[in-house]
Amino acid sequence: MELNLGGKVALVAAASRGLGRAVAEELAEEGASLVLCARGEERLRQTCDEIRQKSDVTVLGVSADLSKAEDVERLIREAMEQFGRIDILVTNSGGPPAAAFENLTRESWQEATALLLTSVLDLTRLVLPQMKARQWGRILNITSIAAKQPVGNLILSNSLRAAVTGFAKTLADEVAPFGITVNNIMPGYTRTERVEQLADTIAEKEGITSTEAKARWETEIPMKRLGEPREFAALAAFLVSERASYITGSSIAVDGGWIRSLF
Repeated sequence: MELNLGGKVALVAAASRGLGRAVAEELAEEGASLVLCARGEERLRQTCDEIRQKSDVTVLGVSADLSKAEDVERLIREAMEQFGRIDILVTNSGGPPAAAFENLTRESWQEATALLLTSVLDLTRLVLPQMKARQWGRILNITSIAAKQPVGNLILSNSLRAAVTGFAKTLADEVAPFGITVNNIMPGYTRTERVEQLADTIAEKEGITSTEAKARWETEIPMKRLGEPREFAALAAFLVSERASYITGSSIAVDGGWIRSLF
């Protein structure tokens, strides 16, 4: 299937590892130029170099903490200076810590809100005007299955991913007349560092091994295995392409069947 991403410029957040990197690699293979950001400068530089060598596309790496408004503004400014436009925005961030509500402080909520929700708002606010001017754009938010079916001990993620979903659904209606789509993609248990960390947390809390914790998830997944980042990235690439021009306001799971609801 031809996705027609050659000549497009995609900004992928938190792209030095995990799902963000998988999406960046997939878009590069389809010919898109990339703006990648992450907090760790050295790992980001390595990721950019490896994608350039593999796919022969232009890649701009910008070290940025998306929970800080000034970093988001600098990221967009450098992207516009390099490419003159951003056609595709893929929002993404590391997950907040696992914890029960009574173990979280006001500051914990503020930090998680800045990371998971405010960063999406800031990035979208800054890229939207030039998308509207060109009558074309794709905004894709990487959220979580927790936005649809809450996961135990992840109250921060459960709450704030759902907030992003509500924002995206509303925005999708507002910008549809301008040829801009807004969608969410919900990863399930996928073989990433984040999932390894969650397994370690559960293992320590319950006195089991990380392998046993992951095996428990696998028993809950109809496909009986964790997902692979490339499987997730394949859908992301389609949703930001011309071929997905009539899909907007949707939240689509890549979870091996884990979510049990009908809708």
